[in-house]
Amino acid sequence: MSESDRVRRFTLERHPIRGHAARLTDSWLALREHLDYPPAVQQLLGEAVGAVVLLAATLKFDGTLTLQLQGKGLVSLLVAQCTHDFKVRAMAHHQPISLMDKGDETGFRALAGEGQIIVTVEATDRASSYQGVVPITGDSLSESLEAYFLQSEQLPTRVLLAATAGVVSGMLVQRIPGEGGKQRDDPAALESAWMKADHAMAALTSGELLEDDIEQRLVRMFGADEVRMFGGHEVVFACRCSRERVANVLRSLGVDEVRSVIAEQGTVTVTCEFCQKPYRFDAIDTEQLFAEGSTQGSSSIN
Repeated sequence: MSESDRVRRFTLERHPIRGHAARLTDSWLALREHLDYPPAVQQLLGEAVGAVVLLAATLKFDGTLTLQLQGKGLVSLLVAQCTHDFKVRAMAHHQPISLMDKGDETGFRALAGEGQIIVTVEATDRASSYQGVVPITGDSLSESLEAYFLQSEQLPTRVLLAATAGVVSGMLVQRIPGEGGKQRDDPAALESAWMKADHAMAALTSGELLEDDIEQRLVRMFGADEVRMFGGHEVVFACRCSRERVANVLRSLGVDEVRSVIAEQGTVTVTCEFCQKPYRFDAIDTEQLFAEGSTQGSSSIN
């Protein structure tokens, strides 16, 4: 089974420690089809996409999980979303960044600045809805998410994220007190097992994290007799925008307004704010639009 575009759960058989590993390729490329970000912003966006997939994998819910980074750095807003069935989308707003900028000038702290990270779960079951807010901390998105887990769930958690133009990869490991494991009643054994997992995560490099073979990576980290790997879920890119939604927006503007734009520009182009996909309507499209949908309501495209 290909490891690409999947998130998989794993457990340590003898200890109450669980984790998730995600690797995205096609879905990451599809997400960026109409997006053009500087390399540093693209990398941070990729890490956020990996993070939101891992966060969704830790929960049982029916709805959408949104990760927002709101900062005072070069990236003023970053939003990544993942549904319960692992459909992802993401976007970022940023200040101009030179392609020549390197090092600390476009590091995490420069990109994020001071601000906060907001995790929101919008579930069809309102009792499962949730919002957590933590300040941006440390020198990476991973460190900020570790602080989120410690504050919101009181769970010791280690998160590693890596992204290139072609691959997004992430791993999350958590210690679950009192859940499973033959040595759950032995505090010393629990602490030793967690320290081993912690050290294994600390030793994992970005290059190793981006490798395709997740199972072999886990065997190297934790030992063949301790890791149990599950099949996992496919991850796909899916934005909520559609031509029908754009058509409803145009209908809400009125036929005279849309015809005036056609007369001036030849076409009407509406771009999704989230994925930047353009939807174009010419004069014939416009006349059909109002002839067929004069009684239909309006709708947001994002």
